[in-house]
Order: sequence, then C-alpha cells, then structure tokens
Amino acid sequence: MRLIIAANWKMHKTAAATAAFCQALRRDEALFDGVDVLICPPFTSLPAAAAGLQGSAIKIGAQDMHWEKQGAFTGEIATSMLLEYGVSSVIIGHSERRHLMGETDQQVSLKVRAALASGLQPLLCLGETETEREQGKTVAVIERQLSYVFESLAAEDLSNLVVAYEPVWAIGTGKAASVDDAEDAAALIYRLAADRFGAESAKGLRVQYGGSVRVDNIGSYMALPSISGALVGGASLEAVSFSALIQAARKAILH
Repeated sequence: MRLIIAANWKMHKTAAATAAFCQALRRDEALFDGVDVLICPPFTSLPAAAAGLQGSAIKIGAQDMHWEKQGAFTGEIATSMLLEYGVSSVIIGHSERRHLMGETDQQVSLKVRAALASGLQPLLCLGETETEREQGKTVAVIERQLSYVFESLAAEDLSNLVVAYEPVWAIGTGKAASVDDAEDAAALIYRLAADRFGAESAKGLRVQYGGSVRVDNIGSYMALPSISGALVGGASLEAVSFSALIQAARKAILH
C-alpha cells in the first residue's frame, strides 16, 4: 500500500513562506517516487500552495473544514472553498481541535461525511490523552472515536479514508509512541473497520502515525505492517527536513 506523508503546518507560514517552501521541496520531488506527499498550510496560504505546486504530484490539504455547504458560520470554511484551490484532502478531528476548540465526536463525524461527499479525502485524527493512557483507556478511546465516524460511512468509503493515530501525549512533546504501541493502535483500527465493514473493505483503509515524528524514527514506524504513512508537525516546517523525512520513510518500505 502506498505511503501517505502529510505535513500539518498548523498556524505557521505566510503565503510568501509557503511559496518558498514549495519551490524548495519540488527540487527533491523525484526522490519521493511511490509516496503520496501532502502539505496542509493555513487557509490564507492555500492560493500560494496551489500556485507553487502547479504541475507537481505533491498534493494540497487543508487543516479543517465545516460540515455545512454554506451559511452563517463566522470564521469557518466550506468544502467548495477548499476545492477552489485544488485541495484534495483535509485534516479532521486533530487533537488541538478536539481539546483546545471543544470539537466533539459528533462534529468530527459530520465533517468526515461532508468531506467524502464533496470528494475530499479525510485525514481523521484520533488518539488518547496521557491521562487516558495511564488509566488503560486507549482502546476504549479509539473505539469510541471511530464508532461515531463509522456510523455514517459505507464500506466503499474506506478506500478514500485515512486514519491518523496521534496519541495526544506525543504531539509536540518529543515523546513519540513506541513502535509496539503504534502497531497495536493501528491494528486495532483495522480490526474495528473489518468488524464493521468486512475484511476486504478494511484493506482499502490507510493508517498513519503522528506524534513527534522525526527523520531518525519515521523508518521504524513505516516498517510496521499496519502503518502506511505519517502526519508530521514540527519536522515538516522546513523543506530540507521534510524532504529527508519522506526519503527515510520511502527507504524503510523498500528494504
């Protein structure tokens, strides 16, 4: 299964910085063969990304969206607005949206369904907090977060869905999950998908790992049988480090 390596820039980079990044990253594009590469800039930088990546195989993602097509939702963005700039994927349910902005499992489910209906590929984020982990609730949290989304999906939707397992305690902390923990979570996600939609449909799903992903550890995650990509934060902010990370991921699956 093809790897999908996505850069989540969060609240970083102006349009000018985005243009410069795209120009630099494209110099190494020939080294990314076989990997789906995705950058997710802030909304204000989507036009610069679209211009900078025109003619490139590197794709553009967004960091969030609203589930309604339009309306009185101040500060929100609709799928049609994202599609206008060539966006192909959208991050949904990132822990910062859930825990800082109060986004609920129900809202995440609505967004995933709306993204799929519009032709966007959802990158569904889920994972446990440090407290939940210490209390032995990791499995229960993943089951709960997935169940809300799965209720609104059909089996054929799995081939256009990416699930990013991002333990909240590992995001931006430098404390990455062990390979065993990452594999256990990813395997659980596949089992839940197979139980709900059948084993054959579950094969179309891709699972990423996210949380303090770096050049020196990405290879160990990509070599795991149930993981097919990474959602990268800080290490994606510089073109040189992000390029090196993609190449390390690619190398891990070729050997």
